[in-house]
Amino acid sequence: MLMACRHRLFDRVSKRRGPHICLIAVSILAVACGGRVTHRDPNAPVQEWPAYGNDPGSSRYSPLNEITRDNVRDLKIAWTYRTGDISDGSGTWNGKRVRTRSTFEATPLLVDQTLYVVTPFNRIIALDPETGKEKWAFDPKIDRIGEYGDGFTCRGLATWVDPERKQGEACWRSLYEATQDGRLIAVDAASGSACPAFGTGGEVSLVGDISNILYPGEYHFTSAPAVVGQVVVVGSAINDNNRVEMPPGVVRGYHARTGALVWAWDPVPRDPADPARATWQNGADRTGAANAWGPLSADPEHDLVFVPTTSPSPDFFGGERKGQDVYADSVVALRASTGKVVWSFQAVHHDLWDYDLPSAPSLIEIVRDGRRVPALAQASKMGHLFILDPNTGKPLLPVEERPVPQAGVPGEWLSPTQPVPVATPRLVPDHLRPEDAWGITWWDRGKCRDEITRLRSDGIFTPPSLQGTLEVPGNIGGTNWGGVSFDRMRRLILVNQTSIPFEVQLIPREKALSLRRAEPDWEYGQQKGTPYVMRRRALLSPWRIPCNAPPWGTLAAVEADTGHIRWQVTLGTLRDLVPVPLPFASGTPNLGGSLATAGGVTFIGATLNNYLRAFDTETGRELWKGRLPAAGMATPMTYRARRGGRQYVVICAGGHGKVDIKLGDYVVAFALD
Repeated sequence: MLMACRHRLFDRVSKRRGPHICLIAVSILAVACGGRVTHRDPNAPVQEWPAYGNDPGSSRYSPLNEITRDNVRDLKIAWTYRTGDISDGSGTWNGKRVRTRSTFEATPLLVDQTLYVVTPFNRIIALDPETGKEKWAFDPKIDRIGEYGDGFTCRGLATWVDPERKQGEACWRSLYEATQDGRLIAVDAASGSACPAFGTGGEVSLVGDISNILYPGEYHFTSAPAVVGQVVVVGSAINDNNRVEMPPGVVRGYHARTGALVWAWDPVPRDPADPARATWQNGADRTGAANAWGPLSADPEHDLVFVPTTSPSPDFFGGERKGQDVYADSVVALRASTGKVVWSFQAVHHDLWDYDLPSAPSLIEIVRDGRRVPALAQASKMGHLFILDPNTGKPLLPVEERPVPQAGVPGEWLSPTQPVPVATPRLVPDHLRPEDAWGITWWDRGKCRDEITRLRSDGIFTPPSLQGTLEVPGNIGGTNWGGVSFDRMRRLILVNQTSIPFEVQLIPREKALSLRRAEPDWEYGQQKGTPYVMRRRALLSPWRIPCNAPPWGTLAAVEADTGHIRWQVTLGTLRDLVPVPLPFASGTPNLGGSLATAGGVTFIGATLNNYLRAFDTETGRELWKGRLPAAGMATPMTYRARRGGRQYVVICAGGHGKVDIKLGDYVVAFALD
């Protein structure tokens, strides 16, 4: 076979002149005639991906090791599937204009030799995991006219096996999704039909008992539920910055078979007997939000669900909610069977910066006194990484309360201190001085310097101001909903970050309308019920380039035992974003998380350019990048669907609806030849 191939190649080039032609022919023999062959163990076991983060604790780690640091460069696209679900904000639905754009942020599940993916329109699709061929599709027919603050997006599904049903019976295995228009839906994993015993016709309303919803889409759902025991737990997503009296950020647990409400817990303590109530000097009965819009995680063995909460409403003025505001901006462990608070750890006191905890707390392990003990890793938008005891919430790596800037706007209340991890240095810069201004030329650098000089800038917790405050990092992170992955063999925490400064300004309400008309290129938040309208934007040069020095996106490995940063590298390039390459390592803002594997390879998409990348987990060296049809701003997953089969790495590639890049509807699977 090889000789025949070689003869054909030389026959083709023999009619041409010059020895360099022969050299070219020899150099491409390996490609033309086939490359390395991967030898597989015919008894290698099936390896599923049964939860959003693979395991209930959301480690995003796989023990698969067919793909290694030595052969990852041979990865090729095995198959591609297109869902058809894209919105660019110009379509119609039921005769009405659909203005919302789509973002494909889903991580599929792999169970029972079937790959399940959910689309931005909440359609659930079952695929053959080795060919990408569609088995069935379920369409909940969501309301596409709602004003969904996150755009059309759904990050994942949950699954559960009913112990009272036999395999082969309808809804022996169920799939669950929380739709953007406010329904919890259960679908038979085998057929794609709704589970009739769940709620009414397979669904439960998540909006019927929620107060203060003013318009469709204000209260919606973007992240996967979590199943613990026989309880399906859901958070919620609530549009930001509209007013004080926003919908409550209640977290609820439903019976996995019947859909009956088991419990409900509000992160804003309404009960005067709750000890957290004392941390709210006013506003605990008016304020809403503090919701959990990001993914949840769990420890089923100890009947715990870990809830990352967000800021109470409104985000950038807290005079109507004075005090520390516990349980907002906290990791909260709830008893999964009852919804009772077991412990809480607050990462931001009295949040004024939209510093939500957006990602699932990850259940990991660290070594203490020569033995492995469980731990919980929580990344944050501030670039902090907290390592907590999952049973008590107490820090396993030290955290200090440090003094922070004061002197807020009239009527504001400020926390005198904020918690700061000591062991791990901040993963993104926490300040930007005039002399730090960056630009491609002296001219745009000077413009950035002027902008930085006029803003109040006293570090990461500088309060919003009337003159304008420099927020470093901005409200997108640091780390966003992608969270971390954990390499269990090497005890390394992999975490990606964005580093883009923002400017935030509070405007007296009576001046806001005229200013908005004069300067419409800002994002405005009404914050009704307060004296101030908020506006914010990324701090960019006149050439629309960030005013801080690159890299604007990074990937880091943190040693779980010590908190030390093992390595930190640039993540992403400006390819697909600018017409000509620029001669520096830029990185890009990123949304989505990483995948760690036993083969010593960490996979990540997340960036604004169209690649899935593979890094050496030990060193941070980029080993490979595979071209995608659109940016893969989702978290990848991996599996072996059958005994002796190939290891696949799958990512959803759809761009992002809030960024001017190509949108897509692609599910892309990579594997070795």
